[in-house]
Amino acid sequence: MAAAESQHHGPQGSGERAALQEQAFDSFSLGKSNENEQPPSGSTAKYSDSILVYRDCKKSKRVTTINPMNKIIAALHFLFALMVLVTSATVNAAVLPEDRTDILYHQYDGGGVTIDGPSVLVRKGVAEKVSLWANYYVDFVTSASLDVITQGSPYTEQRNEVSTGFDYLRDRTIMSLSYTQSSESDYDAETVGFGISQDFFGDLSTVSLGYSQGNDTVRQNGTPEVQDPAQHQRFSIGWTQILTKNWIVAVNSETVIDEGRLDNPYRSARYLATDGLAQSFQRENYPKTRNSDAFAIRSMYFLPYRASIRAEARIFQDSWGIKSTNYELRYIHPYKENMIFEVKYRVYDQTQADFYKDIFPYRDETGEDLRGRDKELATYTNAAFGLGVSYQFKLGWLGFLDKTTANLYWDSMAFDYENYRVNTPKNVAEFGAGNEPLYSFDANVIRLFLSIWY
Repeated sequence: MAAAESQHHGPQGSGERAALQEQAFDSFSLGKSNENEQPPSGSTAKYSDSILVYRDCKKSKRVTTINPMNKIIAALHFLFALMVLVTSATVNAAVLPEDRTDILYHQYDGGGVTIDGPSVLVRKGVAEKVSLWANYYVDFVTSASLDVITQGSPYTEQRNEVSTGFDYLRDRTIMSLSYTQSSESDYDAETVGFGISQDFFGDLSTVSLGYSQGNDTVRQNGTPEVQDPAQHQRFSIGWTQILTKNWIVAVNSETVIDEGRLDNPYRSARYLATDGLAQSFQRENYPKTRNSDAFAIRSMYFLPYRASIRAEARIFQDSWGIKSTNYELRYIHPYKENMIFEVKYRVYDQTQADFYKDIFPYRDETGEDLRGRDKELATYTNAAFGLGVSYQFKLGWLGFLDKTTANLYWDSMAFDYENYRVNTPKNVAEFGAGNEPLYSFDANVIRLFLSIWY
């Protein structure tokens, strides 16, 4: 899961929060897959799973960036030609998502960080042409991660997110508009998104286009004069194809352009003290722009005994020098008429960013060198094993409902860093700065939710 696919969040606990959010928000859908596999579209699909990616860096006074206008112009030409082709096809009508409500509890626990909270999603159709939805999502954060305890003190905070939107159906086309607003003590974010999808070639193909723009404000607790903007633009295009009655394939490409304050105002880079043994710290210095590209291919094959296999591969690269790959294999197995079990395994690896170092050899006296020591910018690998179960209730006296399911998903993850060290004062004194043990940790993610169709 490329970093381009992750949400933008506040500076504190961003890596761990992004891991949880990516688990809770896999907005990619195979389109024609069964409803037990994917949540409703247009809702930011908060109740499926798939994990994050991230990135890293190394010392450099200049980072080469890709001219975003060339990408945008080329993308617009291609999208226009594609939409002309799509709208000229003769096919059956598209279908709006079903009316439903989801009530979720999510929890991430690992690396000294705990993030948990509730979420409620409601979707309702109007006049068979419009589907309205709204979502409320809360993160309660308690952090005593390595970078926090070595550069500050443990903290707690709360993040609230409200989002709403609608899908409009016209013939074979579904147009979507969404708005998301989130706030915490030192970070505010607003995002507006637009999407369009169309079925054609006898409903065997679906093309989707998307654009979103986020405008954030980065603050620093205790320093009221810090009010820095950050802007994020996201362009996406996807294609879903039914190849046979049992086999479906989807590809998705995304470009993200970030500008403004992209670092964490609380985090520092470390460098060797004059004695060559101890460590000292100075403020990180990130580039003000970042361009990234991600490509994903996913496939699902339905087996004769109602089970299915899903495989996916993703690649990512950005102008900071980060490259990553992600591979996942998932098996879904129904049991009797009202239960579905799921097992998955995922591996992820990334290279560091151009301006990342665990420890720099000297202090930057000019303040112009690009420097970063966020562990999410380091070279690391991640492996995850997950289990899930969904149970469909017999309606009985709840016959006025179409369907009700209870769902539980658990993921166990192991992170291993290749060039990020455990720089506690004890380790620095024992091993010397830059020679401490490498960092690794395990984490667990739980999603428990109730889905009600009506």
